[in-house]
Amino acid sequence: MKKLLAVLAALAVAVLALAGCGSDKQAAGETKVLKVGATAVPHAEVLEQVKDDLKAQNIDLQIVEFNDYVQPNLALNDKELDANYFQHAPYLDNFIKEHPEVKVANAAGIHIEPMGIYSHKVKSLAEVKEGASVAIPNDPTNGGRALILLSKAGLIKLKDDTNIAATVQDVVENPKNLKFQELEAAQVPRAIDDVDLAVINSNFAMQVQLNPVKDSLFIEDATSPYVNIVVVRNGDEERPEIKALIKALQSEKVKKFIEEKYNGAVVATF
Repeated sequence: MKKLLAVLAALAVAVLALAGCGSDKQAAGETKVLKVGATAVPHAEVLEQVKDDLKAQNIDLQIVEFNDYVQPNLALNDKELDANYFQHAPYLDNFIKEHPEVKVANAAGIHIEPMGIYSHKVKSLAEVKEGASVAIPNDPTNGGRALILLSKAGLIKLKDDTNIAATVQDVVENPKNLKFQELEAAQVPRAIDDVDLAVINSNFAMQVQLNPVKDSLFIEDATSPYVNIVVVRNGDEERPEIKALIKALQSEKVKKFIEEKYNGAVVATF
């Protein structure tokens, strides 16, 4: 009887050990969901390129598209997203100042989208008439960025043409008496037929079939500080899924895709 009990006990231990190994293996192969908020072009398109790479690492990348610049940060802070990829560093810095309750951080830089000046009414800046209307983004950093671009184009002069927080009140010279219309960034390209000039972020320009390289009258150069970044909640920078996402995005595969797909309208920064 003692021998029988010993055998049964040994078998029980063996079964438990095997069950434990099976659980560990299942845990190791468990698929992790990674929800990333993004604007459609180019961010969501770039993210699509790394889906399979992450799938091979048991990470299910789910891309959640947004059409504005506010909700992605709020959704990330509220844990509805694991990360977002739509904004540049100056915008994030300003957003955090205005929303101190939002605890998010810059995890990595991926690309630059040069901002451009566009028109359906004139073919060059020399044709801009007295009193021309100009649509610019109304959020603080993109508004300042647009004014800096107009200043570099020679259309206005600012108190400080390096101040990314510049507003129309900072315009000290306006020789053509330009009339500014401040709109949500996503709405600026849709107003292009109603104004003489529109200063548009490249991602929104591409959504309405404007080619930033070919169609813009004036565009930011490669020295632009507005690097688009992956943003995560504070403390999540070292999460394995986040590190895997950034590594995939900062790959030669993605750099080649950006070069071939956007032809200079989007520029990789890694």
